[in-house]
Amino acid sequence: MAKRSHPRRGSMAFSPRKRSVRHFGHVKSWPTTESTEVRVQGFAGWKAGMTHIMARDLNPDSVSAGQEIRIPVTVVEVPTMRVLGVRGYQMTPYGKQAVGEAWVDAEQITDSFPQLFRRLHTRKEHDADKHFDALSAADLCEVRVIAATQPHSITGTPSKTPEVMELGLDGGDSGSQLEWAREHLGQELSISDVFSEGEFVDAIGVTKGYGWQGVIKRFGGKLQSHKNSKKRRQHGNMGDFGTGYVRKTIRQGGQTGYHQRTEYNKRILSIASAEDKAITPSGGFLHYGEVNSQYLLVKGSLPGPAKRLVRFRDATRGSLKVDAPFEITYVSTASKQGV
Repeated sequence: MAKRSHPRRGSMAFSPRKRSVRHFGHVKSWPTTESTEVRVQGFAGWKAGMTHIMARDLNPDSVSAGQEIRIPVTVVEVPTMRVLGVRGYQMTPYGKQAVGEAWVDAEQITDSFPQLFRRLHTRKEHDADKHFDALSAADLCEVRVIAATQPHSITGTPSKTPEVMELGLDGGDSGSQLEWAREHLGQELSISDVFSEGEFVDAIGVTKGYGWQGVIKRFGGKLQSHKNSKKRRQHGNMGDFGTGYVRKTIRQGGQTGYHQRTEYNKRILSIASAEDKAITPSGGFLHYGEVNSQYLLVKGSLPGPAKRLVRFRDATRGSLKVDAPFEITYVSTASKQGV
């Protein structure tokens, strides 16, 4: 019998494999362009589940040109986000550091956004104009807006506490970006204001957690022989005798899943509203329920289980994929419960 082998599972580049600090991803960098129009570079939504669509391939160089092809898609519910503030960064010998920030009046927004008090404390004295003047006078290298999700507008997630996060701004100089933030302070931001259909984005999320697992499941190790005197689901040894300690490259059991991961160049196939085009299958999405607001159809899969918050940003890596047009002819709303 031939020797059975397979590539090892689990890249050492992700070491240490520890649990994520929060249940949604943290964007570490935002791409920059030479555009003169100020725009937001990111958004966030809740993963509802997966389905499939039928689309006509309009790429003349494709093998299936002119034919209908089946494409698996992930449905992400993306209700509007609320702009709460702006934060400026300057470059120092130790990297980027925040110079200051300006916030919207909390009392002004809590009437229409009552769940916000769970995340933000009430500021006794905060002169937004004074803080904007300080930011304008500073030598800024980057400007980001502070926005909050609005989970109270959807039914798929049990938590109604908003998540506050930074969204990058691109286009123009720092002065025009601060002016844009001042005009949109306290206003709502929709997915259509950020991304468009057919665009490539990066998806940042936290994978599904499996708790503590052994080395066989965690790294795909080979089972020991049935003649082994001890255990089968373990490695033969933990390294050589001369080292005197266990090297960090030795694969061992530990936390599996619930790690932050970034998937590059995910294509947005459709942006629609549930009022115009219903996407909820018969009986609802498993472990999620109904989609009642705006949603995305993203080609392929996304990290994390249902109800997990996924963040999107502009693509940071050049894609070799052909940005060919497409025509969606059918979206499956069949039951996901096997009925």
